[in-house]
Parts: sequence; structure tokens; C-alpha cells
Amino acid sequence: MEYVNLGRSGLKVSRLCLGTMNFGPYTTEADSFKIMNRALELGINFFDTANVYGGIENPSGLGDTEKIIGNWLTEDKSRRDKIVLATKVYGRMGTAPNQSKLSAYHIRKACEDSLKRMKTDHIDLYQMHHIDRETPWEEIFQAMEQLVREGKITYLGSSNFAAWNIAEAQMTAKQRNFLGLMSEQSIYSLRNRNIELEVIPACKHFGLGLIPWSPLGGGILCGVLEKSKEGRRTREPLQKSVEKLRPQLEAYEKLCKEINLAPADVALAWVLSNRVVTAPIIGPRTVEQLEQNVKSLDIKLDTETLKMLDEIWPGPGNQAPEAYAW
Repeated sequence: MEYVNLGRSGLKVSRLCLGTMNFGPYTTEADSFKIMNRALELGINFFDTANVYGGIENPSGLGDTEKIIGNWLTEDKSRRDKIVLATKVYGRMGTAPNQSKLSAYHIRKACEDSLKRMKTDHIDLYQMHHIDRETPWEEIFQAMEQLVREGKITYLGSSNFAAWNIAEAQMTAKQRNFLGLMSEQSIYSLRNRNIELEVIPACKHFGLGLIPWSPLGGGILCGVLEKSKEGRRTREPLQKSVEKLRPQLEAYEKLCKEINLAPADVALAWVLSNRVVTAPIIGPRTVEQLEQNVKSLDIKLDTETLKMLDEIWPGPGNQAPEAYAW
């Protein structure tokens, strides 16, 4: 396993990040334990979750994924110091008016609740799951700085931020002599390359590690035309996407056959080929899927293959404003 610095920090993380969104809704606790155990054996030390996981489709399950991680950490206390544990704050955790977003009130309570569910005394990377346009940065950073002083969080990250949100956050943090953001977690795959316009250049400029989520396009890049319908592939939005993107998918899967590589491996290898990327998030439902994902680390796509992938899944062509103005 290769390890890289998370952005401009001295923190070393594995080149793949274990996503846990399936833990609970689609993967039992026992199988989740097996996946986390195998991830450690394979050298993956970067684990990502969120306080709302487990309840995205069923509100009664809010926090269940963090609880599964907590139970796993309790089973063998030596595991905690072997992983970089990341979770998120923002999502609605109840019906009361202050049970969501990024007020200092909610940040404090959400952090304490995540610590209890995961049965740990600190979070290595605490990520804002979305931008809160109603709360000033001074309030957000005051709350985060307090959590750092108390030893409850170590690094701060963002997720789903626009480039100007990142710039505003970093300028405010600099004024407060605070480290600010160390990472940005964005949707990024061959299927969705929008962040190449501004978010990736912003991450590069400010020294943020990029943690792509859904690098397999929500399952669309996993050989979906040939695989049987199971798990999350049965969702109606995915089925509609398949029909909408069928010509591209047919060309993509044909190319993967020609180069004798699994579509999912090609998709991950493509994301990893971007130098700004720290670690794409993989979300296996089984140990077998995890082991397959790890194979992508050994794949180096040649220039001709990258060119063909650009033709099938074109991006903006450049960063802004060159992509549309020059």
C-alpha cells in the first residue's frame, strides 16, 4: 500500500479510503467487521463515515454506521491507533431546529454524539458535509478551534464545497491563525468531471487533499451493462442513468474489454492518475469487492487509453476560465 500526505499536512493516509455508507443499510455489522479487518490487512488506514450514514434512506437508522465502527473499535482497542478516522457534520440528526447545519451549537453537539457512537475520544478528520450559507465563518471556526483545543478533532475538512467556498474558508482561517481546511471531499469520476473547472485548481492552490466520492459513478462505471441487478444497482435513478448513458457505457465497457481490465478498476485507476487526488473513497459491500478495488492501485493507464477515456467521458477540457472563455 502506498501512503501520501493529506494535502499540505504531515498526516499519512492510504491511497484508497474505505467508505462506510453501506455499513448498516446494505452490509450487516458482522460483514462490516470483516471488511474493516481486511482493509487493515491490505494496508488501508483511511476510514470515512458521516453521522447521517445509516439513516439516509431510513431516518430511524441515523448514526448506525458510526455505531458499527464504534463496536469494531471496541472489539480490539489497538485498532484505533492504526486508522485515520474521518466523519462529517451538517446533516439533519433530528427534528429540532438546531439539529443540522453548522451553527456552533450543532457542531459541538454533533461532535460529542459522533464520539460517543464511535466510542473514541477524538476524530482525526472532521469534515463539513456541505456549505452552510446561513452561518458565518467566524462562528464555524470558533467552534472548530475549540474542538481542536479540547483534543476532540485534529484536522478539519470540507465536502461538496464550491471553489469560492474553499477560498473564503481559507482566507478567514488565515486571519485567525488557524490551519483551516486540509481536504475537500467532492463527487468526481469519469462520469462527473465538473470539479475540474474550479474545485481541483482551488485544492491545488490552497494545499487541500482531494478525496473523491463516488469514483465509480454511483455504480454506473462497474460494468453495469453486464452485471446482474443487485443491492444499490436496483435503485430507479441508477436504472434511468443506464438508459440515458447507454451509448457511452457501451463504448466504455468495450474499451475495458479491449485492454483486459475490469470497468471498476479502470474507473479507479483514472481517478488515481490525477496528481491532486489523495485517495478516492471506495464503498464495498463485501470483502470480495474490497479486494477487487485494491487491484486498481497497480494499474497505470497509458496515454492512449487516457485519451480514449476522454473521448468517451469528456470533461470541461481545462480549468476555468480557459475551458469556456479562451
